[in-house]
Amino acid sequence: MSEWWRGAVVYQVYPRSFQDSNGDGIGDLPGITARLPHIASLGVDAIWLSPVFKSPMADMGYDVSDYCDIDPLFGTLEDFDTLMARAHELGLKVIIDQVISHSSDQHPAFVESRRDRTNPKADWYVWADPKPDGAPPSNWISVFGGSTWEWDARRRQYYLHNFLASQPDFNFHNPQVQDEMLAILRFWLDRGVDGFRLDTVNYYFHDAQLRDNGPEPREENQPPANPYEMQDHEYSKCRPENPAFLERMRALLDEYDGRSMVGEVGEGPRRALRIMSEYTAPGRLHMAYSFDMLGPKFTPEHFRSRIEGFFKAAPEGWPMWAFSNHDVTRHVTRWAEYGTQDQVAGLSAALLLALEGSICLYQGEELGQTETEIEYHELTDPPGFKFWPDYKGRDGCRTPMVWDGSDHGGFTTGTPWLPVKAPQLARNVAAQEGAGSVLALYRALLAWRKTSALRDGRSTFFDVEPPALAFRRDGAEGSVFCAFNLSDQPIALPVSGLAALHGPHSGASLSGTSLTLAPCGWVWTRCEAGAAA
Repeated sequence: MSEWWRGAVVYQVYPRSFQDSNGDGIGDLPGITARLPHIASLGVDAIWLSPVFKSPMADMGYDVSDYCDIDPLFGTLEDFDTLMARAHELGLKVIIDQVISHSSDQHPAFVESRRDRTNPKADWYVWADPKPDGAPPSNWISVFGGSTWEWDARRRQYYLHNFLASQPDFNFHNPQVQDEMLAILRFWLDRGVDGFRLDTVNYYFHDAQLRDNGPEPREENQPPANPYEMQDHEYSKCRPENPAFLERMRALLDEYDGRSMVGEVGEGPRRALRIMSEYTAPGRLHMAYSFDMLGPKFTPEHFRSRIEGFFKAAPEGWPMWAFSNHDVTRHVTRWAEYGTQDQVAGLSAALLLALEGSICLYQGEELGQTETEIEYHELTDPPGFKFWPDYKGRDGCRTPMVWDGSDHGGFTTGTPWLPVKAPQLARNVAAQEGAGSVLALYRALLAWRKTSALRDGRSTFFDVEPPALAFRRDGAEGSVFCAFNLSDQPIALPVSGLAALHGPHSGASLSGTSLTLAPCGWVWTRCEAGAAA
């Protein structure tokens, strides 16, 4: 079981929005525990919990004020232990978010650090003097807009924050900070968690010389809504010191049996695969994922290039792929132009679960859930306020899980923190318990995948004309041929080595050496090792 994570499917739970047990409109740990049977019924291997630690919630828990306790909104440490025990009873591993690149400005270490320049925590965060004209020490831009530097009158210095000004960055050049982060991980490992999802794993170190970033090469003349996209973040993240700390983290996890780490690589497409491969080299992260498949691109060339590109760069590394999460527009909405909602949901499920690597599903994805249209007065997300209306923030993908057709979808008896609207209510769990639903398809595909080469077999892609994507996965369990029509028009492609379709498929038919795929059609089929397209 030491490599259970290789080829595993992880289900992301966004705790605020999964299930409310006490009627306050916010999801909590007892609520998640009560709904674990639903997750187990899917056939996934693990759950990933977004942060549930103590926090002032300026960034919905990604601003941590105490890494070793549970925020009262979500429950208690005892509630966490109960959840973990129940998950393990159901055969589910538990991975928790760790947001250690930065903390809340209410964290005791920062409260002490900002007091003066000589206290014991003075160098635990990134502080720098102003330029002679009072300007910030570098031109670095925050992900959430504006300078990454915030002036502090007490120290007469700037501090670094890659996100909100209330999320100051730790100084990982300080060995004491590294030791503290390892101690936090050990606290949770000793409590029995099965691993960590590492938020912003490439942001740990900054350039000690505080050199200015240059411009990011761009084709568009019009500036984007967020100027962060205009900068090449060469010096503010992805620094060469980072891998050595990943090795310290890995050494810690290797003291425990069967634990794993997956890192979120927040990096543009020009560098994402290189950083993923570098960070998953032997002795570092078990897995990494980027935002490469979380954007608008929906072409055979794109998906093929990501898989082949990763394994070419990192033959000993291992990726995790996702189409949706708590930071991006849900993929059924992003890719709506390619078919109906159910067609896109089904095609996306089949494609994602066939890709070489581990897989992350985001809550509601198994329902074909769509993005919620959020109005300005309903906003809670800081970047939504900052960049409205060009960017409406992340609230639309974070609205509550919909369990039935009742008020608020069975999520809460109170007023939900984000609205449950009619389009989302229509795609509820209870309504999809029958055959032919998106939910039934996910369960069937996950069950089939577990006993096939789709879990950890290697990939061979075929040179077929777009919008077709075709490859074969070869492993100890045999071979599986996969083909997908990424369009709303029927296509046909020549194949060899297929006598019949032995596996799940939708809108697919085989006649001799011709495979026909309906709009958004797809097929998985067991095949001979030499089957091709």
